[in-house]
Amino acid sequence: MAELLKYTQEGFEKLKQEYDFRTKEERERIKTAIAEARSFGDLSENAEYDEARNEQAKNEARIKELEEMIQHAVVVDESQFDSEVVGLGSSVKVEKNGVEVEYKIVGSNEADPFTNKISDMSPVGKGLIGARVGDTVEVVIPAGVISLKVLDVYKA
Repeated sequence: MAELLKYTQEGFEKLKQEYDFRTKEERERIKTAIAEARSFGDLSENAEYDEARNEQAKNEARIKELEEMIQHAVVVDESQFDSEVVGLGSSVKVEKNGVEVEYKIVGSNEADPFTNKISDMSPVGKGLIGARVGDTVEVVIPAGVISLKVLDVYKA
């Protein structure tokens, strides 16, 4: 049995949207590109045809991956959590080295450090889970230990 993957409702919806896009619009676009490339003649030396077939293979592989992810997804009901305690789906404002930083705690497949969406399984995510406003948590990261003071917790 595959591992169950935790998602926020928002993250699960994005998975389904990508699946719908890839199975409908992207499949159709690639099918059209293959047909157009075939019209150019000799397939043995047809770079456009080869490229379209490669795109098709990549798209189908991603569709299979998305099907697996959706099938094994566990959508966490964020309304069941105490809104004053950091948990999956929480947005949390912390003070780190005198600077305010805001994170959203998400499932590991939703993590995006560029938008401050951090996994509940990351060192910082694990350290913040269960914390309340006013708590200071010490988190061990590869660069050492950081101290995070929880300033605010809310559900986005």
